[in-house]
Amino acid sequence: MVPQPIPEELRRFVLTSIASVPHLEALLLLRTGAQQDWTTQAVAERLYIGDKLAAGLLADLSRAGMTVTLRHADGQPVFRYQPATAALGQVIDALADLYARRLVDVTHLIHSKLDRKAQQFADAFTWRKES
Repeated sequence: MVPQPIPEELRRFVLTSIASVPHLEALLLLRTGAQQDWTTQAVAERLYIGDKLAAGLLADLSRAGMTVTLRHADGQPVFRYQPATAALGQVIDALADLYARRLVDVTHLIHSKLDRKAQQFADAFTWRKES
């Protein structure tokens, strides 16, 4: 059985809005615990990554309008899943469903974007013989 292609709307969303697999994992983690506030440390522990990387992922997701940054009583930032629009929430829901069913396809799509960027960077340093 040949798998169906990733729907174009989700494909575009992944290519334009999901920077890496850890970004997607952090987003889906917060979505799963949408009613709770997440600290950087809690996300880092759940994703097995460093606090600094978790802080960067969470800041990126907040800037993208997928989560919000709040202040805990002690002044520390906490994060909560809260898409800026209902339409964004629907796309994220569809992506979560797709990722649950086709993890490898989605991760390959994310990595293909990263591979293209790496190749473009490498090509910038390629010496070409002038004609």
